[in-house]
Amino acid sequence: MRTGSTDSQSARTSAAQRARAARILKEVNSPDLLGSPHPALLPGIGVEQTRISFRIDKVVFVVAAAVAFAVIAWGLLRPAGLAEFAVAAFEIVTVDFGWFFGVLIVVVLVFMMWLGFGRHRAVRLGQDDEKPEFSTVSWVAMLFSAGIGIGLLFYGPLEPMAFFLSPPPAFVGIEPGSGQAMHVALAQTVFHWGPAAWALYALVGGAVAYAAYRKGRRPLMSALLEPVFGERSHGILGKVVDVFAIVVTLFGTAVSLGIGALQIGRGIEIVSGVGPLGNAVIVGIITVLAVAFIFSAVSGLKRGIRALSNINMVLAGLLGLFILIVGPTILLLNLVPGVLMTFVSELPVMMGQSAATSPDAQEFMSAWSTYYWAWWVSWTPFVGMFIAKISRGRTLREFVTAVIVVPSALCLVWFTVVGGTAMWLEQTRSAMNASESGQDMLFALLRELPFGAVTSVLAMISVVIFFVTSADSASIVMASLSEQGNPAPQRWTTVVWGATLAAVAAVLLVGGGQVALSGLQSLMMVSALPFAVVLILVMVAWAKDLARDPLTLRRRYAREALDQGVRAGIEEHGDDFVIGVVPTAPDEGAGSWLDTEDPALSDWYRPDEGGAEPPPARPTPPSAPLSRD
Repeated sequence: MRTGSTDSQSARTSAAQRARAARILKEVNSPDLLGSPHPALLPGIGVEQTRISFRIDKVVFVVAAAVAFAVIAWGLLRPAGLAEFAVAAFEIVTVDFGWFFGVLIVVVLVFMMWLGFGRHRAVRLGQDDEKPEFSTVSWVAMLFSAGIGIGLLFYGPLEPMAFFLSPPPAFVGIEPGSGQAMHVALAQTVFHWGPAAWALYALVGGAVAYAAYRKGRRPLMSALLEPVFGERSHGILGKVVDVFAIVVTLFGTAVSLGIGALQIGRGIEIVSGVGPLGNAVIVGIITVLAVAFIFSAVSGLKRGIRALSNINMVLAGLLGLFILIVGPTILLLNLVPGVLMTFVSELPVMMGQSAATSPDAQEFMSAWSTYYWAWWVSWTPFVGMFIAKISRGRTLREFVTAVIVVPSALCLVWFTVVGGTAMWLEQTRSAMNASESGQDMLFALLRELPFGAVTSVLAMISVVIFFVTSADSASIVMASLSEQGNPAPQRWTTVVWGATLAAVAAVLLVGGGQVALSGLQSLMMVSALPFAVVLILVMVAWAKDLARDPLTLRRRYAREALDQGVRAGIEEHGDDFVIGVVPTAPDEGAGSWLDTEDPALSDWYRPDEGGAEPPPARPTPPSAPLSRD
């Protein structure tokens, strides 16, 4: 029995050895491995150059539509109940988790500054030699139109006036209506609308652009989590994230479109002098806007959104320049550097305000700062994905500079000019405080300046275009999410989501009125809390991706090779040497720190046949190391 057992064991051992030898022989001679590219030489790959195909994701589409119609029904049948639930949930988010949003804002801003001006600054949101699709002027114009463009017109005079007449709790010792109050009011406004807001947009926009146009993944919110969750990001978890992104985008933009229609209607009342407009006129306004933004969306990004964005930036720029010239020009020019210095010096105070425990501070944070942080977070799927679409080919340094620094600087100038003029009018004529509502504030300011009727009409046109560009961008993004991240979604999908967007706004205004709009707005704010957690995961995932980026690997190789070469040269030749490239023994060269067989370094590079230019093949190592001499 023992002899038979020994023979059986020997047979199994021999079979295992033969299988291992066969596997090694297959691996060595596999055409997939021979001449494979080195992970540090991969040039990047766009999603359209991969084997990925796009189709309607029925689960995401149906679930998102079901959630949308359920909330619409709630708002129509029981608007008061929806409002009560939303207010209670909003209270929990802003009061109990206000500190979380405050910390998140700081972490995201620091993270993006590190990406844009740290060691990853030269990484391109695309292939190594890819050029940007849009000019810098058109790019910045589209950033504003799809981001917070309409807010600049609505809140430009409103928010500085609010802080001017009632300074924030952190500046409680400042006299309301004074010159010092003017500075802190503008600094607090820039704190809300400046780098903090744009850092959130840049995080999602940059992460989506990097994943889609450099790593060849789908341009989806769920795809950003792949470095953390692996294949699970393509399952139920990913579908939940994508459904949530569609719902937040749909209702966030629908609420804004409804409020915008009310604001445009109010502008018509003020300019024309007619009485209050009824629901029929409001629905008509929404219908016209819907036709405009759907036509813009299906006409293509270049012809539609870019043209409207450029036109509107000219209009808004001329309006701001007009206010600067006919307003208190010297005061405004002095305010710009003064407000910048106040913002920088008081930044720790404004940031620390979120940690204050006094009732006044908590109330202020809930009504303003935390409200804004949650609002910006809730818009990151929509604005971020659109920013990704138009930012392809930019380096991280260009991206961070344009998406964070440039818009923040323009926001500083805009709020100083418009808000400073409003506060000056209040100081000199008491003309602004009598406005009936926030919608009246901009028109009240323009009425106090020359050619008020003409500039009011231009302001309404600018508001209309801002909403059209926001809505058509949202339609494209929702269609893309419905088609598994298709960069060029089908026209009918875009039309469906655009029509749904307009229908939601019209139905809510006619059926539920302001109560339903307020309830949905609060619900959208509540949705920002889980998305804030997603943003943390996005930072972790993107950092892991960048640590394995081919450019990062090449730079590490360069540092290691240069360090070894300089040391060897000094030791062997003193001052008389140059550095060359020669083979070394295994595990002694510049790449000894890297496991080039790690699938995480190159599995993402999956070009289809003829879809991408192959990178240089990995050289075959010599059979014996060459001597350095």
